[in-house]
Amino acid sequence: MTTVTSNTSATMTDLMSTMNNKPAAAAEGSVEADTNKFLTLLVTQLKNQDPMNPLDNAQLTSQLAQLSTVTGVNKLNTTLESLKSSYQSSEAMSATNMIGHGVFVDGSFVNVASGQSILGANLGSAAEDVKVIVTDPATGKDIKTIELGAQPAGILPITWDGKADGATASVKDGKYSFRVVATRAGTQLTDATALAFDSVASVSTSATDGVKLNLPTKGQVTLADIKQVM
Repeated sequence: MTTVTSNTSATMTDLMSTMNNKPAAAAEGSVEADTNKFLTLLVTQLKNQDPMNPLDNAQLTSQLAQLSTVTGVNKLNTTLESLKSSYQSSEAMSATNMIGHGVFVDGSFVNVASGQSILGANLGSAAEDVKVIVTDPATGKDIKTIELGAQPAGILPITWDGKADGATASVKDGKYSFRVVATRAGTQLTDATALAFDSVASVSTSATDGVKLNLPTKGQVTLADIKQVM
């Protein structure tokens, strides 16, 4: 005669528990969690409805339509977040390819090193006459006027040998300021702006700020701030 011990019964109970495991709880705020909440409320409402005045088909259909709308919006938000993450990754990869490259950004500064410098102008429309005027920030005086003549609309890279007007030697190395003066029919254009030349030293990424390019002189900028890559 075989005796079944309590251990065998316990083992069977454990086995049944394993085979009938409850599914993991849905993450708070997920589409599944919101759907479960809605269905719980709906079932509770149906269980506790007045038998003499039950929920009619129109009301039930309306609530199911609301569920469908909420679920659809939540799924759309999830998809958009996924696309945003994918886009940021792609943007970061593109940005790293710019490390070490020279770029033009909005700015009115020019760095002179060993008599060499690069600056730029961004013309929103064609101009009959364009001038770039360099100023020494230490004295506030204009030291150089670069005559460029008539120029079409677009970005105009400019080189300067670092020599002031009437001088034979280059100015001291350092940071100078400049402005762009463009005219047409004797009227100064307001869509002509100065572009500073800088280089991409590194790239930073974050969930809140996205992809940022770190420039030694200008500082942190976005990809949209880059006007031209050299």
